[in-house]
Amino acid sequence: MAKLPSTKTKPPRVRATSTTKRRKTPLSSQITDRNFLTPTGFLFQVQRAPKISYFGNRINVPSLNLGVAQQTNYLTDIPRPGEKIDFGDLSLRFLIDENLENYLEVQNWIRGIGFPESLTQIYDFQKTGNINGDNDMLNLYSDGTLTILSQLNKPMFYVKFEDLFPYQLSDIQFDATVADVEYLTAEVSFKYTIYNIEPTTCC
Repeated sequence: MAKLPSTKTKPPRVRATSTTKRRKTPLSSQITDRNFLTPTGFLFQVQRAPKISYFGNRINVPSLNLGVAQQTNYLTDIPRPGEKIDFGDLSLRFLIDENLENYLEVQNWIRGIGFPESLTQIYDFQKTGNINGDNDMLNLYSDGTLTILSQLNKPMFYVKFEDLFPYQLSDIQFDATVADVEYLTAEVSFKYTIYNIEPTTCC
């Protein structure tokens, strides 16, 4: 007796398209590196003031503040994103060496820009320090780099600042009543044009 053909049909094969291949699971969108950023892993270098680079013990990645415009409405004003970003100050606290070399380095920078005694101060200051080629902007500014380190002290990111200049330097507080020796520190605040965070290109 001959077999009758089966009435069952096989389901068509579905090819894996790019959308099905790229379908993300809930875990695939999580952070891959679960290590946390340590506050002690950093190194700051500024071309015009190299003597403060290795004495810094606190620094910040400046904040960003996008201005907000208000669109008037008869019920309530509607906030709209602005067009300019306000960059926060870069602040560095550093240990003062016994010869005041790093402290005077920053102070002379501010004095050179402000020339509180005579015009010759700014003229003499422009002849010193690193000159950034043709676009030196009167040689009053300097670029700086903040290197963010991993827990293994390997460079992870570079925070690059353009056209830095100090505008505020804290005082030095002497105190003969302290019980334990606390080494003196100072804090300098910088203005700049812009900064960018760039990942390192190697491991």
